Amino acid sequence: MKQLIFLAALVAACSARAEIVVSDDSGATLRLKEPARRIVSLAPHVTETLYAAGAGDKLVGVVEYSDFPAAARRVARIGGYSKLDLEAIAALKPDLAVGWASGNAPAHVEKLRALGIPVYLSQPERIDDVAASLERFGELAGTQPVARAAATAFRARLAELRARHGTRPKVRTFYQIWKQPLMTVGGGQVISDVIRLCGGENVFAELKQLAPKVSVEAVLAADPDAIVASGMGEARPEWVDDWRQWPTLAAVKHDNLFFIPPDLIQRHTPRIVEGAERLCAQLEMARGRLARH
Repeated sequence: MKQLIFLAALVAACSARAEIVVSDDSGATLRLKEPARRIVSLAPHVTETLYAAGAGDKLVGVVEYSDFPAAARRVARIGGYSKLDLEAIAALKPDLAVGWASGNAPAHVEKLRALGIPVYLSQPERIDDVAASLERFGELAGTQPVARAAATAFRARLAELRARHGTRPKVRTFYQIWKQPLMTVGGGQVISDVIRLCGGENVFAELKQLAPKVSVEAVLAADPDAIVASGMGEARPEWVDDWRQWPTLAAVKHDNLFFIPPDLIQRHTPRIVEGAERLCAQLEMARGRLARH
């Protein structure tokens, strides 16, 4: 009898240890009795990071534009990140939904929770947060060894960039998301953190919105040393060169008009370190051109 009681206590202890308790980026506490086996991703950057954390084979549903890695294109679609198909999600019977705090509608998140689906909300605000996301996703999916290795490699590349560029002379930078409306990034956006990592200074860092609209006049008044654009795809957008109509603008005068593919810097995924490496190289080029004048 004593042996049975001991075994029962041992099983209970193991079960207690198996429970996963994490805080998400919104501050909410999430509890899972065991690692998730059927995950739905509610944002493209979440999909990519889950794959990098070793949890790709546990994904049963992803939103539109979840196109990296290639395997993500074969997973069932559950609408867009801003317009989720709640019926499609429920039909997949997920044991975890991983969402985007500033991208998914709060009403949708609450409906998923009302259906009994645990929801973890991700919101990386600093480039270092990507590594933390990898580790948490690995914990949620039970893929810690892969996730930890990916996070360690990511941090090592960041440390190298910080050591090489972090204390270089500041390059005042305007990051242009789009032309019409003219949009940039505020100080709390992860891209602003990438600019700092490279020894740059976001000329609109004081703005609180993540992706604020600005005027051409405001950009001209800020007179950035460099303009970095993204656009929609792999091709450099033609509108980057529209700034050349203001030849006295410092970025134009020194030919510091650059482009980075949006997938490498506008998605909060491990690939953002590739975007950071490109940006650091561009700002180093800008420093050289500024120093010659």
